[in-house]
Amino acid sequence: MEVRAEILIAILASGLVTLLPRVLPLMVLSRFELPKAVADWLKHVPVAVMAALVAQSLFIAGGKPVTGPTPEMAAALAAFLVAVRTRSLLGTVVAGVACTMALRHLF
Repeated sequence: MEVRAEILIAILASGLVTLLPRVLPLMVLSRFELPKAVADWLKHVPVAVMAALVAQSLFIAGGKPVTGPTPEMAAALAAFLVAVRTRSLLGTVVAGVACTMALRHLF
């Protein structure tokens, strides 16, 4: 199998473009001590991103707003309750997947 030069260059350039925005901020910020307020604020970014992704998948289907309850919403509520009660990532995932499977099978 022959690899053409332009394909190889495109793959390497894509890898570089993907890597740079992730590595450069890490390298620059690792040399500085962030103020406590900034560090505290940054702790909430992963949770906010996850909430935005989950909300988008729950409340928008096919580019249109979801108007009524869905099995996914019920499963998300069950997973949320398990997460609040147990603080277990594995328990939350298992509860969400099991609830989704059961509700899709029933409806």
